[in-house]
Amino acid sequence: MIPSATFAVYAYLSSMRKITATLLLLCLPAIGVADAVPEHTVDRSTLTGKVMCGYQGWFNCEGDGANLGWTHWTRNHQRLPAAGNVTVDLWPDMTEYDADERYATGFRHADGSTAEVFSSTNRKTVLRHFDWMQQYGIDGVFLQRFASGLKNQSQREHKDRVLDHVREGAQRSGRVYAVMYDLSGLSADDTQLVQQDWREIQSKQHITDDEAYLHHEGKPVISIWGIGFNDNREYSLEYCHQLIRWFKSQGCTVMIGVPSFWRSRERDAVDDARLLEIIQLADIVSPWSVGRYRSPSEAKRHAENVWAKDQAWCQQHDQDFLPVVFPGFSWHNLKGDPLASIPRRKGEFLWSQIVAARKMGGEMIYVAMFDEVDEGTAIFKCTDQPPVGNGVQFLGYEGLPSDYYLRLVGEAGKLLRNEIPISAPLPQPN
Repeated sequence: MIPSATFAVYAYLSSMRKITATLLLLCLPAIGVADAVPEHTVDRSTLTGKVMCGYQGWFNCEGDGANLGWTHWTRNHQRLPAAGNVTVDLWPDMTEYDADERYATGFRHADGSTAEVFSSTNRKTVLRHFDWMQQYGIDGVFLQRFASGLKNQSQREHKDRVLDHVREGAQRSGRVYAVMYDLSGLSADDTQLVQQDWREIQSKQHITDDEAYLHHEGKPVISIWGIGFNDNREYSLEYCHQLIRWFKSQGCTVMIGVPSFWRSRERDAVDDARLLEIIQLADIVSPWSVGRYRSPSEAKRHAENVWAKDQAWCQQHDQDFLPVVFPGFSWHNLKGDPLASIPRRKGEFLWSQIVAARKMGGEMIYVAMFDEVDEGTAIFKCTDQPPVGNGVQFLGYEGLPSDYYLRLVGEAGKLLRNEIPISAPLPQPN
């Protein structure tokens, strides 16, 4: 039995909690009260058991306030997306976006309506993407932060805005996020940019203190992508070595993105003995597999002949192994290659990789990518009725619902956590 005085105090505190909660709800931006209290929050303390997506967040539109024009939609960023000036192969399904998230292009759909796109600068749009992650059971994202753009003020401001949106989206939806520094395009003269940027966002934004920031083995995860590739990058292996050690000195769990054939130092990897020494310094190793196989049978063979040996090497060196899977590939409008150069096969290709990763003992998966319509690897909602017209060629979704790949990736998480059997068939469209 509670004493009367104690009960009075308890009742007062309870009423104050209700008042505080009401005030907090009233103060929330109007994007949907349900987002304020996630029904399910993922475990932010570990990468184990998670399916994470890469999140580019690099799309801009004229009029979005970023002053970057039509970045990543067009070749000439100052001109409207139209025939001859477009660099994406998939077209986003814009039916759920509000009027203030839509940006008109010069393209038309078959019904004559104007084709529209979105901007990653728009807060509401990024929050919407995280709502989808929550709805379909996707754990979270590695937010791409390209180092080569950090010295450009407009690009830096855009990256900061997207980071703010991702932080909010992950928190509201109960998802998780971590920063991934992509070193692609970094010049030898700009190798100080990554450390400077990390110091700044830590001192000003304290992102690793966020409840939603991904931790692993008791420390915040930072990812460095682009170590050991043989495509004549300006930055050196020695720089990568120093960067890994520096982030570890900052108290981080370090994940690195490396070539598919890093262990044998061939094909897409530099043939340099230092590479394995540097990779051994990291905590999580994630080989880039996009484009390294083209069919379910090749994916299965890659998992057996490459991933399994990679994972054994990592286990021997007390490291975690994070395989990369992708739904298909196409960069016709970006590079001029044929459409669907690596076909999706209505989800069969992606599902075959997920099953193969689990069969060889994988405990975590990286999906490339959530939003990359540029190279046709996006898994978010894309339309099966893209723009049409003379000189226009886009991929459809093979007759699938626009949310099919979101649902498939959500099922991948269940497979990874043994919530469905490894023998589960390819999820069928609703």
